[in-house]
This record gives sequence, structure tokens and C-alpha cells, in this order.
Amino acid sequence: MMRRRPNSVIANTEYVEGDPDLSGDNEGRLGLKSSRFDLFSSSRRVFALCLMFRMVNSLLVQTYFNPDEHWQALEVAHRIVFGYGQLTWEWSKGIRSYLHPMVFVLMYKFMAFFHLDTPYFMLKAPRLLQSIFSSIGDLYLYKLSHRVFGKRVAQWTIFAQLTNWFMFFCFTRTLSNCLETVLTLMGLYYFPSFRESSKPSCVTSRTLGLALAALACAIRPTSAITWLYIGLLELLETHDRMAFVFLEVAPTGFVVLALTHLLDWWMYGYQTLVPLNFLKFNFLSSGGDYYGTHKWHWYLTQGFPVMLFTFLPFCIVGIFQSKRWKLFGLMAWVIGLYSLLGHKEFRFVLPVLPIALMFSGYSLATLEAGVGSNNKRKIPSKNDNNRTSKVWLAILFLLSTNLPMALYMSLVHQRGSEDVMYFLSKEERDDKVRSVLFLTPCHATPYYSALHRNLPMRFLDCSPSDTGILDESDRFMLDPTGFISDLVKDWSIPSHIVLFDSQERQLKEFLNQHSFVEVKRFFHAHFKVDRDLQASIVVYALAL
Repeated sequence: MMRRRPNSVIANTEYVEGDPDLSGDNEGRLGLKSSRFDLFSSSRRVFALCLMFRMVNSLLVQTYFNPDEHWQALEVAHRIVFGYGQLTWEWSKGIRSYLHPMVFVLMYKFMAFFHLDTPYFMLKAPRLLQSIFSSIGDLYLYKLSHRVFGKRVAQWTIFAQLTNWFMFFCFTRTLSNCLETVLTLMGLYYFPSFRESSKPSCVTSRTLGLALAALACAIRPTSAITWLYIGLLELLETHDRMAFVFLEVAPTGFVVLALTHLLDWWMYGYQTLVPLNFLKFNFLSSGGDYYGTHKWHWYLTQGFPVMLFTFLPFCIVGIFQSKRWKLFGLMAWVIGLYSLLGHKEFRFVLPVLPIALMFSGYSLATLEAGVGSNNKRKIPSKNDNNRTSKVWLAILFLLSTNLPMALYMSLVHQRGSEDVMYFLSKEERDDKVRSVLFLTPCHATPYYSALHRNLPMRFLDCSPSDTGILDESDRFMLDPTGFISDLVKDWSIPSHIVLFDSQERQLKEFLNQHSFVEVKRFFHAHFKVDRDLQASIVVYALAL
């Protein structure tokens, strides 16, 4: 039993045996709670807070991060609704499900019906929609941490979730990983494995958790890595294992898989089992390695620490203070298995980042409550002011490091790719654009979903090949002049050419010879990522 803190304040510091006082009864210490209005008094208020934050967050995200945000979701949905859009090679191989793009199909239908498909709304609406899903994920992270650790830790967890630079930068993007993360947080909340052992298990709650897990796997088959750990954990702890497997897991998984299969059969026009195709390409044939590989330890030494950033020490402390080894095991399992794959990306481990931030929230709540490393709670003393100062210093440290990073990555770094498409979409409405050639690495910009006009466009292909022949994108990057000399032998001259300044210098003479003039230059980046520095992206137009 936790002992109630006495009202008197004594000069000498003493310790009281028991669990940390993190349930929330000391939450007024930092002046974060008003006696008249408490933001955390109900789930509705927490959701409203998260929704307002994420909507503003989505409007502040104006940079390019990963091609899949546009090419595997918005471009597909745009093609379904408006009849034109580019399908990448993944769709010809049947390794992508139409389930995730269908979310944005409904949005585009709504926009078309009310004539809201203007350049600005086509750019902003998808992330605004995702911000709703993201705020639901934030809410369920709060509810999960409240259930596991108590109210005060839940409040600090939301602080960590909303201020972590990578969550701000990534969570409102239209990547399937973001929706996978939302479904994972919701599913974790409904699974009994992470509740207090004294609380009874609810079959209905677990079935809902299984349905959410199946949806996450349908959207991203690699989500099975996460749910295999949780399923095995539940299997070990449940009383009736046969009923769990055959009356809950199997029927729920079958229904979701069958419905997803019917959707894909309808959209593809032929029967194909997307999860199997995905497994064959990414795991059995290591097809993902075509787009680059990292050392096995990349997630441990670079990827995940960069995502956590300055929350990392708080996370480590929180893991050892809380001793919630099942949650830590989930993080270790996911990062460990993904480390075995050659192709690695930050977004692949996004679903366990909120778990790490929950541990950060625990350490912050412990710091505020004054719990020592031996898990003993200090009786209030005159040193309370020192402890409060440490908490405010921690807040200042986290905000001063994460907010500049979040704003820079969301507003500045690699923004040219989106700015150029917004410019072209406005130019097209003034009948200034007839066709566009993108002399950039493949998928370096959004496409028809941003331009929103059915006119001829051409980009450099980068589909994987079994022949060992370099794709167009690689050939262009190696020898821009030689590639373009071959291209003009059989081309329909475009009205506009888009390219980065790093290739512009080599093609300047070619552009002048073919009467192309610069019409607009957009800032793109201050430093290189995985190629030569692409400081700006330039639009050339054919002189009349």
C-alpha cells in the first residue's frame, strides 16, 4: 500500500517505503493544474488538446521526408477518384494493399463534391486528415500510460509525445507507418497483457485489440513483428490458450484478412494475396535492399537515438525506474528484429517510439515526485524548491532542444520539393504549363496528387531490376549530360523542366541550347542527406 504523505513539512529528508507517488495527487506542485479547469479531467479534453495541437502541427509540416507519403497513398487515391495518377512498380507486383489509400479516397471524394480541390487544399487537406488520426493515437497513448502508470505519468507522457521533434516532424504525414502507429497504440490499450495483474481480463476488450492488430498488419504486413510479441505474451498469460487462439485470434484475423483480400481483388482486378507478395519481396528476396542498406546496429547506434534525441537519457532512466520489462521487451523485440533486415528507415520503428516516450514521461514524473533511485519516496522537505527547479530545467532543456529541431525539419529542410509542385499547380491554372519533365532522382517530389491536373509528366524510373542494369534515376545521377543526350533522341519537348541545382550546373549548356530559361528557384536544403548537396530546386520553362 502507498502511504499518504503527511501534511507537515520537516527539515530533515526522510524516506517512506512504497511505490512512487505518481497517481496525480501532487500534480499542482508545478502550477500545471487549475482548480477550476483541468485539461486532463476527461478523455474528451485530452483529445481536444491533442487534436488542436496536431492540426496546427500538420499545417507547420511543409517539407519532404519520404516518397511513400505521396506516392503510396495520395497518388493512388487521386488516381481512383480523379482518374489519373501514377502507380509505382509496387502496384504492378501486388505488394501494396489498397486499404490505406482508401482512407484518402473518401477525403478526395468529399473535396471534389464541394469543389474544394484547389492547390492549397490539395496540399494541406491530407495532413489535416492524418492529424485527426494522430490525435487519436495521442489520446490512446495517454490512456495506455494512465492505465499502466497512473495519471501523472500519463500527463508527462503526453508532454513528451507532443514535444518530441520526430513525432512532430513525422506523425501527421500520410505515411502508412503513421496510421500503423495509431492502430498499435489503440491495440495496446485494449490488450490485457499491459494492465495491472489485479484487474480482470475482458474478452471483448482483447477481441477489439486483436481487430486493431489485424488492421495494422493489413496496412503494413511488417506490423506482424510487433503483434507477434504481444500475441505470444498474451498466450503465455491467458488461462484458456486454445480458446484464445481458435476462438479469438483465428476468427478475427480471418475476417480482416478476407475483407482486405476482397478489397484488393476488386481494385487490382485479379486475385492476389498482398501480405504473401510483400513477404516474398521484402524478406525472402531482400528486395528492399535495392534502396540501400545499413549496418545491423544502425537502429541502436543512430536511428532510434536520433528519433528520441534529448529524451534518450530520460527514457533509459525511466526503463530502470519503472521496471516494466514487458513494455521494454516490446521495444527491444521490434528494434532487434528490424535490425536483422538490411534496408532500414527511421519510420519503420515509429510504432515503438511512443513507448520510449512513455518511459521518458515516467522519469519526468518521478523527478517531480522526488522518488529516489531505490524507488523510495521522499517526504516533502525544504529541498522541494530544488526539486521543482530541476523539473523546470528538464522542461527547458527538452523544449530548447526539440522545438528548434522540429521546426527546422518541418519548415526548412527539404521544402523545395513541395514548394515546386505548389508553384506548378498555380502556374497550370494560368495555362502556363503544358507538360513537365522531372530531371531529379525518382520520386523526389509529389506528383499528380499535388499538381491536380491531367497533363503529360515524366519522371526518371527507379524500378528494381533483376538484370543488374542501372535504372534511369541512377544513370542520370552518374552522368546527367550523357543521359539527357540519349533522352532527347526520342522525346516530346516539355514546356517545363524541374531539376536540382547540383545537376543544373552540368546541364546549363543543354538548357540554353534548347531555349529553356529559369523561371523560379526554390530553397531546398542546407546540407546533404544521402546524395550531393541539393541546395535548391529549379524550374525551367521553354521560351516562347
